[in-house]
Amino acid sequence: MTRVVVVGGGNAALCAAIAARECGAEVLVFERAPYETRGGNSRFTGGGMRTCYAGTEDLMKLIPDLSSAEIENSDFGSYSEDDFYFDLSRLSHNRGDLDLQEKVVGESFSTLCWMQQKGVRFLPAFRRQSFKVDGKQTFWGGLSVEVNGGGAGLVDALTNFAVNDGISIRYDSRVTDLAQSRRNGRVDGVVVNGDVVGCDGVVLACGGFESNPMWRAKYLGPNWDLAKVRGTRFNTGDGISMAMDIGAMPRGHWSGCHSVAWDMNAPDFGDLDVADEFQKHSYPLGIVVNSSGRRFIDEGADFRNYTYARYGAEILNQEGQLAWQVFDAKTKGMLRGEYLHRQVTSVTSSTLEGLAKAMSDVDVDGFFDTVSRFNASVCTDVPFNPAILDGRSADDGTVPKSNWANAISDPPFEAYGVTCGITFTFGGLHVDSEARVIAESGSPIPGLFAAGELVGGLYYSNYPGGSGLTSGAVMGRTAGRIAAGVLS
Repeated sequence: MTRVVVVGGGNAALCAAIAARECGAEVLVFERAPYETRGGNSRFTGGGMRTCYAGTEDLMKLIPDLSSAEIENSDFGSYSEDDFYFDLSRLSHNRGDLDLQEKVVGESFSTLCWMQQKGVRFLPAFRRQSFKVDGKQTFWGGLSVEVNGGGAGLVDALTNFAVNDGISIRYDSRVTDLAQSRRNGRVDGVVVNGDVVGCDGVVLACGGFESNPMWRAKYLGPNWDLAKVRGTRFNTGDGISMAMDIGAMPRGHWSGCHSVAWDMNAPDFGDLDVADEFQKHSYPLGIVVNSSGRRFIDEGADFRNYTYARYGAEILNQEGQLAWQVFDAKTKGMLRGEYLHRQVTSVTSSTLEGLAKAMSDVDVDGFFDTVSRFNASVCTDVPFNPAILDGRSADDGTVPKSNWANAISDPPFEAYGVTCGITFTFGGLHVDSEARVIAESGSPIPGLFAAGELVGGLYYSNYPGGSGLTSGAVMGRTAGRIAAGVLS
């Protein structure tokens, strides 16, 4: 029987393990984290998964218990392969690997259907991805599906299926090296906790280097060692390092990453009790100011799905690596659920003066000037509609707000303190569309495959929300099947 070793413990690793087992292989999974903090970055996510769908009928294949009331009172729209491919291409400035992008797009829906058959339960993303417009929950941005229970629910569902299917998962097991056959160079084992475990193929799915402050400073640049890590502390680049040690080719945007607005008082690494609730993603509904009291981003440049992954870097570039998101009573009821979390850093006041004084390290005069000029410039003759790019703009003389502009004028006023939270890094290994790791020579390294966040070349500069879990699942499933000897 073919033996496949999978290194990692998140969504990509578990999909690889299940797919290899489905093809008849014996499968061993080694996860560096202990059982209590298992699941890699996947466990810290909200569970949103971007996928193509033609309409409600397709969504019902993923969500068979979608109620008639939910269907009647929702506008799910559609999201074609062309839409998905266009979003991947435009956000990466057409630098992304076309074969990888086509793979992820073309197999997104079928892979989610496969996951649903393996026990993953999907739900409409009502809480995060829709606004009520004319009495209907209207979805936007091509991300309509999330996993029941978020990232924890995803990891638990896949883990339960894997264990029940006879897959061995060993926690607290750090893989540090790959073994190769002297005869043909094939990867035929791993070194785990100092011992060699033999196999016929290895799938690396153990994340990028976002939890390694030295690598962040080296590859991402100054001050990136100060960023908070949204997820697991165990993604320190092990898989990338051990593959490059045997001649794997690096690829992708090594100075780029996925980073977001994150609570300024969050811990240095992710907290599983809070998961992704430290994020603050309703900024399109308000304004964001730095310590000088000035706006520095276009909060309404695009849907949140298409800007949030690069605005963390913008916050990191501000003095003190901090900012404040400011809202008034008009949009208070539209803020996402994470703003209600008890561990939120926020201030409230019935006056703008009181709010300005309460925001620590913010220049009061600069803030007043910003709000005054912003309020005066709001294009009030354009109706506000958060479910579309409504063109309701403003320009305070610093940067424009292209959509969803409303004057900060109705008390009570609220502000939320944020810093930069890094999710994952974009630089990684050169991997082809069959999940084979490519050597510096340009040929695949026999017996070595990779999936998930250590795959380089898929994302450059930015990222469409929900595509990370999807790409990890697609490439993980592919890696498992190919490693087990069955072509996709």
